[in-house]
Amino acid sequence: MADAQTDFGTRLPEKIRNNPDKAKAIGAVFLFKINGDGGGVWTVDCKNDVGVTEGDKGGADCTLELSADDWKTISDNPGAAMQLFFTGKLKVTGNAMLATKLQQILA
Repeated sequence: MADAQTDFGTRLPEKIRNNPDKAKAIGAVFLFKINGDGGGVWTVDCKNDVGVTEGDKGGADCTLELSADDWKTISDNPGAAMQLFFTGKLKVTGNAMLATKLQQILA
């Protein structure tokens, strides 16, 4: 089971590089704030300079904040994000509807 640093450092950038048009179709910039061991902050740009950058690049359309353990749950099962959101474990600010499109690149 990969942690957030592996997912954002390797797995997700590879997925986006292998299919940039799929990411571009989402057309948004996401900021992920993963708290706890193995966490960090990453910008996932699916609009302009498509790819993943460590840190907050600014201009996020949607910000997602969750624990490293809850990220592992989403990484294993992207469909679990909705349950985490409704139980308050996943906080979404900005355009929350954009977060539903993330499953296209996470799955």
